[in-house]
Amino acid sequence: MNAIECNNLTHYYGKKLVYENLNFHVEEGSILGLLGKNGSGKTTTINILNGFLQPRSGECLIYGENTQHLTPENKARIGFLIEGHIQYSFMNIHQIEKFYSGFYRKWDKEPYWELMSKLKVTPTQKISTMSCGQRSQVALGLILAQDPDLLILDDFSMGLDPGYRRLFIDYLREYAKSKNKTIFTTSHIIQDMERLIDDVLIMDYNRVLAQKKVDDFMQNFKQFYFELVDGSIDFSKEDFIANVEKVKNKVEIYTYESDVYVKSFLAKNGIGHKNFKKVEMGLEDAFIGLTGKY
Repeated sequence: MNAIECNNLTHYYGKKLVYENLNFHVEEGSILGLLGKNGSGKTTTINILNGFLQPRSGECLIYGENTQHLTPENKARIGFLIEGHIQYSFMNIHQIEKFYSGFYRKWDKEPYWELMSKLKVTPTQKISTMSCGQRSQVALGLILAQDPDLLILDDFSMGLDPGYRRLFIDYLREYAKSKNKTIFTTSHIIQDMERLIDDVLIMDYNRVLAQKKVDDFMQNFKQFYFELVDGSIDFSKEDFIANVEKVKNKVEIYTYESDVYVKSFLAKNGIGHKNFKKVEMGLEDAFIGLTGKY
């Protein structure tokens, strides 16, 4: 069963098209990462999912209900983390946990205090004295304590330094998998996503570039490097190339085709080259290769 299902989603800001006929789903128990450059529609999608924004056309369903008209029962199954992490900064770590616990029937304080322990903050530390990254994790700890079935997280690791990000990512994945939680998330830090997600949805302006299991994407999307004998050759119009970076005679191409296919293409078209090799990529490399550097 799908926790989230979006069908033919179209949205504009004034006359500016954000996307048209966007379709995707998130299976229960899976972790999907939405990747895209600034302005490609990530936060717009988050706002449609949480009902803050009504799409121009199409619909999003959460557990079978339109996100514009969720019942209280379904709303109680969802935990949202949005940009800003608005909190009561005059409270301390202990006070804010006790305050929030009164609003949620399924409140489970254990994951909150586990996260606070990992952040090495004391129960008496005030929110106002914490860094932006620490505040974001307090907000997330409060969401985990709500025991939601679905977590929708917008830039969940914002402000955390690399060590704490790694610690937190590992904790979040273990938490989600041990409790069969579903996560829909965005992040500007793509290295974080590679450790966390099961499925990837990559958006560019007005369109979806990839939507698949992250392992399948990383196995099938490839980067090849070679040097041209004739540096004037143009590869930009070749259909099998998703993207190409070219500096003088040095070429990097990104494609779903194999090295055999690429070498055959070069030979068939009489394109002289040397130092042909496959380049190993991480998810961030693949994302830039698919969407372009600019």
